[in-house]
Amino acid sequence: MTSALGSDAESDAESDADAERASRSRGGIDDAGDAERDPQPHTIRLELADEPGQLLAALEPISENGGNLLSIFHERGNVTPRGRIPVEVDVEATPDRFDAIVDALREEGVNVVQAGAEHYAEEVAVLLVGHLVDTDLSDTLRRIEANPATSIADFSLNAPEGRSDTSSARLRMATRAGETAAALDLVRAIADEKDLHVVEPLAGGAV
Repeated sequence: MTSALGSDAESDAESDADAERASRSRGGIDDAGDAERDPQPHTIRLELADEPGQLLAALEPISENGGNLLSIFHERGNVTPRGRIPVEVDVEATPDRFDAIVDALREEGVNVVQAGAEHYAEEVAVLLVGHLVDTDLSDTLRRIEANPATSIADFSLNAPEGRSDTSSARLRMATRAGETAAALDLVRAIADEKDLHVVEPLAGGAV
């Protein structure tokens, strides 16, 4: 009899323990699920052309994809190396909606410099040598900057003889993670077209 009661008590205790473990497990799943479903704040940095309607056009994909706009910092007094206006937008959205917002912005042609944890993560420097001025240096820089994954972080020109002789320019480029090779391919293509020589890479490292 004593033995039977002891067995029943042990069985009850094991059942209670199983129930508690199951409850904790469900709680963990629910917590993880909540993290995926709960809206979270995110920061998006954009570059916009200084033209009427650009800001409004950039905000439409945010509202259309369920983002809750928290704040906008429109830096009209500053200009990025691309000659555009930097804009920082704080939004609240679930992770999946935030991804949809970023995709929609890019599909609309908006240059997204940073979205959440994404940002320029790599850096590479190259030297261009040749008739840089005669081959339209501004056009060369503009075409490199037209790549949304690349930003010219620093630039210096050495032209001791002016337009009459060859010159050299050091470009330090910041790129998104994994985009450095593509940025170098673009520089090589432009250099080939303009008969310029590329010395690469001069330096690298995280931004």
